[in-house]
Amino acid sequence: MEELLARVRACRVCEEHLPLGPRPVLRASSSARVLIAGQAPGTRVHETGIPWNDPSGDRLREWLGIGREEFYDVSRIAIIPTGLCYPGKGTRGDLPPRPECAPLWMPPLLELMPRLRLAILAGTHAQAWHLGPRRKRTMAETVAAWREYLPEFFPLPHPSPRNILWFRRHPWFEREVVPALRREFRAALEDAQG
Repeated sequence: MEELLARVRACRVCEEHLPLGPRPVLRASSSARVLIAGQAPGTRVHETGIPWNDPSGDRLREWLGIGREEFYDVSRIAIIPTGLCYPGKGTRGDLPPRPECAPLWMPPLLELMPRLRLAILAGTHAQAWHLGPRRKRTMAETVAAWREYLPEFFPLPHPSPRNILWFRRHPWFEREVVPALRREFRAALEDAQG
């Protein structure tokens, strides 16, 4: 795993397309039981090299019911976005993850994590990669159908502050899905200790 992570962190495949240059941000270990799969690092994560080190990460940790120390315990939780580097700014927020990234790095990384029990898929890009044709027509439909994807996957909206309107339009998410997410997440971590 360490050899693969070194290769991933040295990746320059799409360097010419990255406005801030390559800086793959991920955490993984062969003992991880939960995968948190997001979209791509934002500028703050790019600067610090710490995944989910922004308001989106604060909301995600709140949904999971955990603090930063437990969240960043790489022996239990892997964090691998669909795109490992900051892709740049678009007209309505950050650009999508670079298309080269997930096909190149996700399969070998997942292969070296045989103990994964649950993958939390935050946002449409993570859902598109991991669920493929199993995802629904819209993100709301995919999230509402979370039971269909268990025990392997748990789809979520991206916890970005930009999605505040989505959260207001779908109050069932906080009321029904977040408590289930916490249960599934905690069960996966407790299973790791058993």
